[in-house]
Amino acid sequence: MSDCATQVVADAATAADPVADAARDLIAGLGLRPWGQVAASVYETGRLVAVAPWLTGHHQRIAFLLRSQRPDGAWGPPEGYALVPTLSATDALLAALADGSAGTELLAPVARGLGALVGTLLPTEAWTLPDTPALDLIVPALVDTINDRLAGLERVTADRLVRAPLPLPAGLNRNRLRAVRSAVAAGATLPPKLAHFYEILNAVPTDAGPALTAVGASPAATAAWLTVAGPAAGPAAHAFLRALIRDGGGPVPCPAPITVFERAWVLSGLSRAGFTIDPPASVLASLTAATAGQGIATGDGLPTDADTTAVSLNALGRLGRPADPASLWAYETAEGFCTWPGEDGFSVTTNAHVLDAFGQHLNRHPGADARCHRAVDRLNLVLTRHQRADGAWQDRWHASPYYATACCVLALAEFGRGAAAAEAVDRAAGWVLSSQRADGSWGRWDGTAEETAYALQVLLTVPTTVPRVDEAVARGHAYLHESADREHPPLWYGKELYCPTVIVRATVLAACRLASIRASGVDRSVVDCGYQSTKTAT
Repeated sequence: MSDCATQVVADAATAADPVADAARDLIAGLGLRPWGQVAASVYETGRLVAVAPWLTGHHQRIAFLLRSQRPDGAWGPPEGYALVPTLSATDALLAALADGSAGTELLAPVARGLGALVGTLLPTEAWTLPDTPALDLIVPALVDTINDRLAGLERVTADRLVRAPLPLPAGLNRNRLRAVRSAVAAGATLPPKLAHFYEILNAVPTDAGPALTAVGASPAATAAWLTVAGPAAGPAAHAFLRALIRDGGGPVPCPAPITVFERAWVLSGLSRAGFTIDPPASVLASLTAATAGQGIATGDGLPTDADTTAVSLNALGRLGRPADPASLWAYETAEGFCTWPGEDGFSVTTNAHVLDAFGQHLNRHPGADARCHRAVDRLNLVLTRHQRADGAWQDRWHASPYYATACCVLALAEFGRGAAAAEAVDRAAGWVLSSQRADGSWGRWDGTAEETAYALQVLLTVPTTVPRVDEAVARGHAYLHESADREHPPLWYGKELYCPTVIVRATVLAACRLASIRASGVDRSVVDCGYQSTKTAT
């Protein structure tokens, strides 16, 4: 079967199922959009406005920032998650003011952005900052850049904005930023993951060569490198940026590319939900590096990590291409498994995905060496010990506890050992039942289709004999049907919260399918869910 002719192999139970049709088209798109699909990023788009106004689409990016500003002057999601995008957008508009690429009509939105920063996002008293990657580098860098721009404005313009430099939030300092920049200036070899933040490092051009596609899987990092090195130094990187700009109409996403990440999460999630799929050979082949060395990375420009490696192994196994999970041993620690060596923090979802990978391996090879059995026992203990008192889990790679809870519950429900694992699943289901909203949805801030899908996945591990479960599933399923056309908010951790749109859509389709199975008993083709197939051209 050709890559473009990918299809879901429908049996009698799924032959007339629009959800299966939509899943088929989603999988076909994986091969047609190899960089992945991520919603536009305020942070990354702002960095392109500030550091690379020479790139095509500059004025469209400014327009995107203006229409994305919230009524309170900030940008981005609620709470402290607005800090990084608001700093980036405010700095970008200040840069456009200073270089003359936009007129004084930017003064009002800049003033509102500065007001939001001073009023709520940069308090001087102690408060809890979100654990987004490199926040301790990005925030000091942008605060300093904004203060420098304000100091350089003509006095008549500056008087209309602010009269004092922006402070750093309590708990942050410039020490790490200074140390990293000094190391870069001295020519030190830095961890590969720092390439993702190249735009704030004040780095000299790396000798990457013309074949480089993206610096650190980041349009902003790539644009900053090209601005210093020159487009001729990286024709492939320049073409990559032009393609992203064209696809987004000016604004750009982040992270990008997310080739392996997107494919692994989509294929593992849909196959786990019971879709019978035959993905393109090229898509499957892109996951096979998970079996070698220290595994595989989310996309070009990022280091290998245990999370992407484990989910890739999980996807391969569920698609009949089982592979030895030995590459995961590189990430084993005293606490469980790290996302990458030297990780600042601990991820329960990475450990849940590693349990999926080892659990599958032992199901196929029950006589595997004792180390694999010990790892599964340890991971059961790690996950149950990290469960919150209310029955949920929280993780450092997603803002919503429903994502972490679904990852842990699915792993423990399938590969859990002993009474503790079963009890943890039951407690999680109880928390989900107790937190459903009046409209049938679930969500941290508001009800969302993504979080509702995770909640349904948790409940659908519980037998139908448990009271209230079927009613809650039916209400959540109805919400997914009603919210099919709504935009998915950003909930995934990056430099700011972001939305990997195809992964989220696959998650919703998986929940729809499982809920349909629960509702119909044997017949799997009952509910449309509003996800009509949009045929993908071959």
